[in-house]
Amino acid sequence: MTMPANAPDTIHWVDPARREAFERWLASLAGRHGLDTTSARPASADASFRRYFRVDGQPHSCIVMDAPPSHEDCRPFVQVAQLLRGAGLNAPEVLAWDEPQGFMLLGDLGSTTYLSQLDPQKPHDTNTRQLYIDAAEALVRLQGIAAEGQVPAYDRELLTRELTLLPDWYIARYRNVTLGNEQKNVLQASFELILANNLAQPRVLVHRDYHSRNLMVCPPLGEGGPNPGILDFQDAVWGPVTYDLVSLLRDAYIEWDEDVQLDYVVRYWERARKAGVPVDADFGNFWRDFEWMGLQRHIKVLGIFCRLCYRDGKTGYLKDLPLVWRYAHRVCTRYNGLGPLARLLEDIEGTERQAGYTF
Repeated sequence: MTMPANAPDTIHWVDPARREAFERWLASLAGRHGLDTTSARPASADASFRRYFRVDGQPHSCIVMDAPPSHEDCRPFVQVAQLLRGAGLNAPEVLAWDEPQGFMLLGDLGSTTYLSQLDPQKPHDTNTRQLYIDAAEALVRLQGIAAEGQVPAYDRELLTRELTLLPDWYIARYRNVTLGNEQKNVLQASFELILANNLAQPRVLVHRDYHSRNLMVCPPLGEGGPNPGILDFQDAVWGPVTYDLVSLLRDAYIEWDEDVQLDYVVRYWERARKAGVPVDADFGNFWRDFEWMGLQRHIKVLGIFCRLCYRDGKTGYLKDLPLVWRYAHRVCTRYNGLGPLARLLEDIEGTERQAGYTF
C-alpha cells in the first residue's frame, strides 16, 4: 500500500466494466468522506491480485483496495484489522467495504516505508534504532492478542506446503535442476528436522510478513505515538513465536550484520519476557529457534520469489534471491543435521562452502 518510485500516475483497467463499477462505488462515498474522486492514482504494486489506489480526501487522504472477489477474499483482512486495532496497533481503519464487488476504503498510513528510511551502512543511527524499538514493541503487543481459533493454524500441513516451494519453483524452475533420489531424500530429511523445531515452538498471533516494506513510518517516534503503521496482515496465522521477529530482522530487502541482529533479538526477548509472551527462558534456545524458523521462512521465500516471477510475471523479486539464499545457507552450515542441505544448496547454486561452524 505504498507508492513506489516508478508508479504510474494513471490507473490501468483491463476490464472496462470493473472500472465503471469502481467509479460508481467511489462516487457514492465521495460526500461522506470528502473524497476528490478525480485524484485516484496508484498507491502500490502488490504480490497478489490486490491493487491499491490513493485518493485525496478531507481531512485526510484514503486508500482504496481493488480486490476482485474471484481471486481475493477480503474477510481475513477485515478480521485481522479489527484484532490489531483492538489491541491499539496502527492498522488501517476500514471505512467502507463493498464485499460483493471487492472494493474497500481504508485509512491512509502514508507512503513512507521503513525500508525507505533504513541504511545498512548506519546500523547504529538514532532513527534506525528507534524504528526497530518501535517495531519490536508493536510486535510484542501483537503477540499478546488472544487470536487462537480466530485465524488459521500455522500447522504442519501449511509449513510443509511452504517448504515444497523450494524444489518446485527455485530448484526446478529457476535453476532448471532435476533432483536425484538421494537429493530428494536430503530435502525430505532436512524438512523433517526444520518442521520438528518449528512445531515445538510456543504459539502466538503471527503477522507473517512483518518486515520493512509492510511497516510504515508514522511519527512521532518514541513518544507513544502510532509508529509503526502495519500493512499486509491478511495472511495472519496462529504459529511459532519467532516467525515475525525473523521477518523483521532477516528481512529479504535489507541486510544487517549479525551483531546488529543479535542486539535487537536480545532487546526483543527481554521485552517479550516481561510482557508474558511465551518465549524460551533460555536465550540460547530462543536464538536457536529464531535461526531454525528463519530457515523455514527463507526456504519458502526462495520459492515464492521465483513463483512470483514465472507464474505472475513479477520479475523484480529475483534480485533479492541472493540475500535470501545467504540467510538460508548460513543457518544450514551452523547446525548438526543440516550439513547435507547446505551442500545441496551449494550444488544447486554452483558455489563452494565457506568456513562454517555448527552447534
